[in-house]
Amino acid sequence: VIGGVRFPGYTGLDGHSDADVVAHAIIDAVLGAAGLGDIGQNFPDDSGEFDQVNSIDLLEQAAQLVQDTGWWIVNADCTVITDEPQIAPAKEEMEANLSRAAGGPVTVCGKRTEGIGALGRGEGIVAIAVALLEQR
Repeated sequence: VIGGVRFPGYTGLDGHSDADVVAHAIIDAVLGAAGLGDIGQNFPDDSGEFDQVNSIDLLEQAAQLVQDTGWWIVNADCTVITDEPQIAPAKEEMEANLSRAAGGPVTVCGKRTEGIGALGRGEGIVAIAVALLEQR
């Protein structure tokens, strides 16, 4: 699962939750921007409560935490670096899933390594996100 989208033939990443690297990056960005720590502090992986949880649901909870402290998400953006699966065909669906959960616009951009290094060999995926918040 990446950005709340399942990719046929893609086995996904290993993780405590569903390992949605894009949702996790956005969660870290919005929590960090609000001064609320990170995903591990708020949704610890040593808690059975979050085992195999849907990361889009975690993003929704993180957005609520942000709102509860007097902030709202103006926008968030995530760059995903991976050769497989290709992000572009699922970009709009990802953005819709993430925006709905965040309660504000979220954009996604896919970048490829063209086969270079560990990412090019499919050994992982990198997702880097930023978020802009405004105080209510």
